[in-house]
Amino acid sequence: MLRSMYSGISGMKNFQTKLDVIGNNIANVNTFGYKKGRVTFQDLMSQTVSGASRATNDRGGQNAKQVGLGSSLATIDSIQTQGSLQTTARDLDVAVSGDGFFVVKTGNNTMYTRSGNFYLDSNGSLVTAQGNLVQGYPVNAQGVVNRSGATNIKVDTNATMAPQASSLATYNGNLKASAAQGTEVEVETKVKDSLGKDVSLKITMTKTGVNNQWDVAISSLTPGVTVATGTTRTFTFDNQGNLTNPTSSNISLNNTTGANPTQPIELDFSKITQFDSSSSANTDTVDGNAEGYLESFNIGSSGEVNGVFSNGEVRVLSQLAVATFSNPGGLMKAGGNLFQASNNSGLPNTGVPGEGRGMLQAGALEMSNVDLSEEFTEMITAQRGFQANTRIITTSDEILQELVNLKR
Repeated sequence: MLRSMYSGISGMKNFQTKLDVIGNNIANVNTFGYKKGRVTFQDLMSQTVSGASRATNDRGGQNAKQVGLGSSLATIDSIQTQGSLQTTARDLDVAVSGDGFFVVKTGNNTMYTRSGNFYLDSNGSLVTAQGNLVQGYPVNAQGVVNRSGATNIKVDTNATMAPQASSLATYNGNLKASAAQGTEVEVETKVKDSLGKDVSLKITMTKTGVNNQWDVAISSLTPGVTVATGTTRTFTFDNQGNLTNPTSSNISLNNTTGANPTQPIELDFSKITQFDSSSSANTDTVDGNAEGYLESFNIGSSGEVNGVFSNGEVRVLSQLAVATFSNPGGLMKAGGNLFQASNNSGLPNTGVPGEGRGMLQAGALEMSNVDLSEEFTEMITAQRGFQANTRIITTSDEILQELVNLKR
């Protein structure tokens, strides 16, 4: 039988596989996080009719004579290039911009995905469209991420935030250097007691007769609360307008309204200046909070799940985990937009986004990286290649027919 017929058969099989891959790419052109496939071919071994000979003094060398025996599949690659990001404005839609995969659990198996359309189930767990549990790192009451191991991300929609007494207040702004003696600048600061109630403090700064000095008096405007210690002090500025003494001060409140009877608070005045411009001293930041209820949550660029509470506070509830691989092309597709590690993908390097891994973009999804123009071009190439190989078979058949007709 003719070798060309078998070469044509191998070519037809390979182009059929290529068309299968192209068809799958086109079918998933709108699949979130899909990574397209690519087929490459290689030739089969060749039959050596005669070997190569080396040159002699009176005769030149000759190359080997070989007849190829067809082609076979070399690879079916998974192309892990970045897909375009589509804005959805949905809080639970997240896209990875850069390297990395979301980590999910399906049963006891750990899987990976680039599809970030997440949902909350009835238990408050963050899940994929197929119900796979999204993995992340828990956060303690102080907002510190525990990276010892990833676990299921849960969002308690009935979560509350207990009141937290204020312990630090910071100030900024300016005191006019050329202000007349006796000029007063008043700043009111609202701090929280241990029950979350507001306590109003009045900071009165009075220009003294000494250059670069202001007397400071601290009092309470809230009935039942008094300033027990640290009621007075004197600000001293250098000739550059910077506060030199004291940059911070500790006070203690006596509370008779049912909250903690003693409450220490540090007042940080280090950002107060004395330049010859209008006085603008004011309260910068105050810690502490009233009781709050979780109203909404969102996902940040570093994967943190931020809870927004009714008291205006924002707390980190959890943090998404992202995994990278030394050879992401070695991951095996497992269906349902999932990948699983293989012997050639390498071990997962799991951590938080941004540390050698891609950043996250909330309110967006990664589209498929399939290029339809490229796929249609490859389809034409595969179709013509398939047709050409069928011609090889029909031509070989015609030659065999002629050989059979010789008997006539």
